[in-house]
Amino acid sequence: MIRLRGYTTGDFDRGAPRWKEALWVAIKALFFLNACPWPSAWRVVLLRAFGATIGERVVIRNMVNVSFPWRLTLGDDVWLGEEAILLTLASITIESDVCISQRAFLCTGSHDFRSEKFALVTKPIIIRRSTWVAAQAFIAPGVEVGEGSMIGAGSVLVASVPGGSRVRGASVDVRAP
Repeated sequence: MIRLRGYTTGDFDRGAPRWKEALWVAIKALFFLNACPWPSAWRVVLLRAFGATIGERVVIRNMVNVSFPWRLTLGDDVWLGEEAILLTLASITIESDVCISQRAFLCTGSHDFRSEKFALVTKPIIIRRSTWVAAQAFIAPGVEVGEGSMIGAGSVLVASVPGGSRVRGASVDVRAP
């Protein structure tokens, strides 16, 4: 049974000083988390300025939410659709020729339900080249999506999949208590 009173982020390393994170939150609110059609190139420049590694011809649409850009790597010809969420508590690597569609959620953080203190758990996500993560898909912490895969709209992916996979619905990862 969890006891949230004792919850703490403990030794979680945010990866940057608080001032940098605060500045990023302000920039994100102005240039990312609103409907204003700022040029994608501006968003790329801003992400790079905050430590993201970004290739060429990257498209970043309105309302894309990146938690910590210093933990983000995007290859060439990557598209991030409207309202995509990249929770970068750990690193997210998206290789070249990848489309992350509208409202997809790449989530590198969760909690250990068995821990009384509901301990924070972070694991990186890797999306290999030539992959499509369709609208409203959820990619869980620690998942690697193999090259040339298609993760269908609304899918829940909680385990890694090999190259060429086609995922529709839920990827079930059942473990005994």
